[in-house]
Amino acid sequence: MGTVEHPNLRRARFEALARDELIEPIRRYLHRRTDPATADDVLAETLLVCWRRLDEAPDPALPWAYGVARNCLANAERSARRQRRVAARVAAVDPPVEAVEGPDAGDPVLHAALGRLRAEDAELLRLWAWEQMTPGEIAQVLGVTANATSVRLHRARTRLREELGKDGATAGHEQPEGGRR
Repeated sequence: MGTVEHPNLRRARFEALARDELIEPIRRYLHRRTDPATADDVLAETLLVCWRRLDEAPDPALPWAYGVARNCLANAERSARRQRRVAARVAAVDPPVEAVEGPDAGDPVLHAALGRLRAEDAELLRLWAWEQMTPGEIAQVLGVTANATSVRLHRARTRLREELGKDGATAGHEQPEGGRR
Protein backbone atom coordinates (compact mmCIF):
# COMPACT_ATOMS: atom_id res chain seq x y z
CA MET A 1 0.00 0.00 0.00
CA GLY A 2 1.21 3.53 -0.77
CA THR A 3 1.58 6.19 1.84
CA VAL A 4 -1.35 8.46 2.49
CA GLU A 5 -0.56 12.14 2.77
CA HIS A 6 -2.02 13.93 5.79
CA PRO A 7 -4.97 16.10 4.66
CA ASN A 8 -3.42 19.29 6.10
CA LEU A 9 -0.15 18.65 4.23
CA ARG A 10 -2.03 17.96 1.01
CA ARG A 11 -4.02 21.16 1.44
CA ALA A 12 -0.88 23.19 2.14
CA ARG A 13 0.83 21.68 -0.91
CA PHE A 14 -2.15 22.54 -3.13
CA GLU A 15 -2.49 26.08 -1.77
CA ALA A 16 1.20 26.77 -2.38
CA LEU A 17 1.01 25.32 -5.91
CA ALA A 18 -2.13 27.29 -6.75
CA ARG A 19 -0.83 30.55 -5.26
CA ASP A 20 2.73 30.35 -6.60
CA GLU A 21 2.27 28.70 -10.00
CA LEU A 22 -1.29 28.33 -11.22
CA ILE A 23 -3.82 31.04 -10.40
CA GLU A 24 -2.47 34.08 -12.25
CA PRO A 25 -1.31 32.32 -15.46
CA ILE A 26 -4.56 30.34 -15.68
CA ARG A 27 -6.60 33.50 -14.94
CA ARG A 28 -4.83 35.32 -17.82
CA TYR A 29 -5.28 32.30 -20.11
CA LEU A 30 -9.03 32.24 -19.47
CA HIS A 31 -9.55 36.02 -19.63
CA ARG A 32 -7.98 36.02 -23.10
CA ARG A 33 -10.46 33.43 -24.29
CA THR A 34 -13.79 34.37 -22.75
CA ASP A 35 -15.68 37.04 -20.85
CA PRO A 36 -14.57 37.91 -17.28
CA ALA A 37 -17.48 36.21 -15.49
CA THR A 38 -17.03 32.95 -17.39
CA ALA A 39 -13.27 33.15 -16.90
CA ASP A 40 -13.70 33.44 -13.12
CA ASP A 41 -16.17 30.55 -13.04
CA VAL A 42 -13.91 28.36 -15.16
CA LEU A 43 -10.90 29.28 -13.01
CA ALA A 44 -12.78 28.06 -9.93
CA GLU A 45 -13.75 24.84 -11.71
CA THR A 46 -10.16 24.37 -12.92
CA LEU A 47 -8.79 24.76 -9.39
CA LEU A 48 -11.35 22.27 -8.10
CA VAL A 49 -10.29 19.70 -10.71
CA CYS A 50 -6.62 20.37 -9.94
CA TRP A 51 -7.33 19.83 -6.23
CA ARG A 52 -9.12 16.55 -6.92
CA ARG A 53 -6.34 15.35 -9.24
CA LEU A 54 -3.42 16.83 -7.28
CA ASP A 55 -1.63 13.48 -7.13
CA GLU A 56 -1.60 13.38 -10.96
CA ALA A 57 0.03 16.80 -11.29
CA PRO A 58 3.46 16.61 -12.93
CA ASP A 59 6.34 18.95 -12.20
CA PRO A 60 6.02 21.59 -13.52
CA ALA A 61 2.27 21.59 -13.12
CA LEU A 62 1.37 24.65 -15.20
CA PRO A 63 1.10 22.99 -18.64
CA TRP A 64 -1.00 20.23 -17.09
CA ALA A 65 -3.21 22.88 -15.44
CA TYR A 66 -3.60 24.68 -18.80
CA GLY A 67 -4.94 21.40 -20.18
CA VAL A 68 -7.38 21.14 -17.27
CA ALA A 69 -8.46 24.76 -17.84
CA ARG A 70 -8.87 24.15 -21.56
CA ASN A 71 -11.21 21.20 -20.86
CA CYS A 72 -13.16 23.14 -18.23
CA LEU A 73 -13.57 26.05 -20.66
CA ALA A 74 -14.81 23.68 -23.37
CA ASN A 75 -17.38 22.31 -20.91
CA ALA A 76 -18.47 25.85 -20.00
CA GLU A 77 -18.79 26.78 -23.67
CA ARG A 78 -20.93 23.70 -24.38
CA SER A 79 -23.14 24.62 -21.45
CA ALA A 80 -23.39 28.23 -22.68
CA ARG A 81 -24.41 27.02 -26.16
CA ARG A 82 -27.17 24.91 -24.60
CA GLN A 83 -28.30 27.91 -22.55
CA ARG A 84 -28.33 30.13 -25.66
CA ARG A 85 -30.51 27.60 -27.49
CA VAL A 86 -32.97 27.62 -24.61
CA ALA A 87 -32.85 31.42 -24.42
CA ALA A 88 -33.53 31.64 -28.17
CA ARG A 89 -36.64 29.51 -27.71
CA VAL A 90 -37.79 31.70 -24.83
CA ALA A 91 -36.96 34.88 -26.79
CA ALA A 92 -39.17 33.70 -29.62
CA VAL A 93 -42.09 33.67 -27.18
CA ASP A 94 -41.07 36.72 -25.09
CA PRO A 95 -38.34 38.83 -26.82
CA PRO A 96 -35.82 40.67 -24.59
CA VAL A 97 -35.92 44.47 -24.39
CA GLU A 98 -32.22 44.95 -25.31
CA ALA A 99 -29.28 42.90 -26.53
CA VAL A 100 -25.96 42.72 -24.67
CA GLU A 101 -22.61 43.01 -26.49
CA GLY A 102 -19.93 40.34 -26.05
CA PRO A 103 -16.51 40.80 -24.45
CA ASP A 104 -13.95 43.21 -25.93
CA ALA A 105 -12.42 41.69 -29.06
CA GLY A 106 -8.98 43.30 -28.50
CA ASP A 107 -6.95 44.06 -31.65
CA PRO A 108 -9.57 43.86 -34.41
CA VAL A 109 -7.07 42.98 -37.18
CA LEU A 110 -5.50 40.17 -35.16
CA HIS A 111 -8.90 39.01 -33.93
CA ALA A 112 -10.18 38.86 -37.50
CA ALA A 113 -7.09 36.99 -38.72
CA LEU A 114 -7.32 34.48 -35.86
CA GLY A 115 -11.03 34.08 -36.57
CA ARG A 116 -10.28 33.03 -40.13
CA LEU A 117 -7.91 30.29 -38.96
CA ARG A 118 -8.98 26.80 -37.94
CA ALA A 119 -9.81 26.75 -34.23
CA GLU A 120 -6.91 24.35 -33.58
CA ASP A 121 -4.42 26.72 -35.25
CA ALA A 122 -5.75 29.73 -33.35
CA GLU A 123 -5.45 27.88 -30.03
CA LEU A 124 -1.87 26.82 -30.80
CA LEU A 125 -0.95 30.42 -31.55
CA ARG A 126 -2.64 31.73 -28.41
CA LEU A 127 -0.81 29.22 -26.23
CA TRP A 128 2.49 30.12 -27.91
CA ALA A 129 2.13 33.91 -28.13
CA TRP A 130 -0.16 34.86 -25.27
CA GLU A 131 0.76 32.22 -22.71
CA GLN A 132 4.44 32.17 -23.80
CA MET A 133 4.51 28.38 -23.79
CA THR A 134 7.15 26.24 -25.47
CA PRO A 135 6.14 23.57 -28.00
CA GLY A 136 6.79 20.91 -25.32
CA GLU A 137 4.45 22.64 -22.89
CA ILE A 138 1.82 23.17 -25.58
CA ALA A 139 2.09 19.47 -26.42
CA GLN A 140 1.28 18.64 -22.81
CA VAL A 141 -1.74 20.97 -22.81
CA LEU A 142 -3.09 19.52 -26.05
CA GLY A 143 -2.15 15.90 -25.35
CA VAL A 144 0.03 15.46 -28.46
CA THR A 145 3.76 15.00 -29.05
CA ALA A 146 6.18 17.94 -28.93
CA ASN A 147 7.27 17.17 -32.49
CA ALA A 148 3.69 17.30 -33.77
CA THR A 149 3.19 20.54 -31.88
CA SER A 150 6.31 22.11 -33.44
CA VAL A 151 5.15 21.20 -36.95
CA ARG A 152 1.59 22.40 -36.30
CA LEU A 153 2.85 25.62 -34.71
CA HIS A 154 5.09 26.36 -37.70
CA ARG A 155 2.16 25.84 -40.07
CA ALA A 156 -0.20 27.89 -37.92
CA ARG A 157 2.28 30.78 -37.78
CA THR A 158 2.57 30.67 -41.57
CA ARG A 159 -1.22 30.71 -41.95
CA LEU A 160 -1.52 33.64 -39.52
CA ARG A 161 1.13 35.60 -41.46
CA GLU A 162 -0.86 34.97 -44.64
CA GLU A 163 -4.11 36.09 -43.00
CA LEU A 164 -2.50 39.21 -41.55
CA GLY A 165 -1.01 39.93 -44.97
CA LYS A 166 -4.53 39.96 -46.41
CA ASP A 167 -5.35 42.76 -43.97
CA GLY A 168 -2.09 44.59 -44.67
CA ALA A 169 -0.83 43.88 -41.13
CA THR A 170 2.19 42.03 -39.83
CA ALA A 171 2.57 39.62 -36.94
CA GLY A 172 4.38 42.02 -34.61
CA HIS A 173 4.41 39.57 -31.72
CA GLU A 174 6.54 37.06 -33.61
CA GLN A 175 9.84 35.92 -32.24
CA PRO A 176 12.17 33.18 -33.43
CA GLU A 177 11.05 29.69 -32.38
CA GLY A 178 8.54 31.10 -29.87
CA GLY A 179 7.54 30.32 -26.38
CA ARG A 180 9.11 30.94 -23.03
CA ARG A 181 12.88 30.91 -22.78
